[in-house]
Amino acid sequence: MVVSGADVEVFERSRPRLEAIAYRLLGSASDAEDAVQDTFLRWQAADRDRVEIPEAWLTKVLTNLCLNQLTSARARRETYIGPWLPEPMLTGDPMLGPAETAEQRDSVSIAVLTLMERLTPNERAVYVLREAFGYPHAEIAGILDLTEPNCQQIHRRARQHMSAGRVRTTTDAAAARRIADEFLAAALSGEVEPLVRLLTADAVGLTDGGGEVPARTTPILGGLQLARVLRGIFRPGAVDRFLPEGGFSLHAAVVNGGPAILAVAGNRVAGAICLETTADGIAALHIQASPSKLGRLTRDWAAATE
Repeated sequence: MVVSGADVEVFERSRPRLEAIAYRLLGSASDAEDAVQDTFLRWQAADRDRVEIPEAWLTKVLTNLCLNQLTSARARRETYIGPWLPEPMLTGDPMLGPAETAEQRDSVSIAVLTLMERLTPNERAVYVLREAFGYPHAEIAGILDLTEPNCQQIHRRARQHMSAGRVRTTTDAAAARRIADEFLAAALSGEVEPLVRLLTADAVGLTDGGGEVPARTTPILGGLQLARVLRGIFRPGAVDRFLPEGGFSLHAAVVNGGPAILAVAGNRVAGAICLETTADGIAALHIQASPSKLGRLTRDWAAATE
């Protein structure tokens, strides 16, 4: 069917919300963009005169496309080299979606997106639609073709799985930046002790190289061990040999609403260290080094530092 300008306008009004849902469901900006584009193609082919509520129709189509992708992704990640971590995005990127409430901000943090990998596709969809976007259970049930009681049960189960993780602290952008600055200063001190003071005793470090760059494939366990590894990483010239650009600069930043350190080599972001904070200190580092997951962050960083 021919798509009228009005039909395109209807879709474009929904695009920001669709992208934000897809990113939370998939943990990948590029996959989210593909899912939204596939949704538009289905909107283009649909009998739009029979669609009563376009926003609901589009959400249902998008969510089910993401569910299909999540199911196949779970199989692919069984053979993934090392930990799989979500794609980081600079705070302010519109794909991060609404951030008015603590629940919305928390739902897009790297820590929560990583933890959501434990959920089944249906659990993840229910959790995202309910927690981040406030959809009522009746509407979620219609989107997922479930009964409302079943949807409520899935939501309770998903919340139990998510609450099994650490109790994280939610920070505003200014506080996140201060934590990032403090961490960067400790890392550049050349000493282990300043890092140990910032890390919890059971801190964990996870690195995602995607099989594209040299990266540790097993977790780094314990604050002291993690501090020692970080001292080596931040030693001048330690990783320069892996970078064809010939060195990198380090910058404190706010990524997915939380504190982060960016390693910038030439005109690209070569790595992002996202800090998971609790009341006791920094409990986890999620280190994204896979070039295929840093393209959007590179684009946004370049625009922000022009």
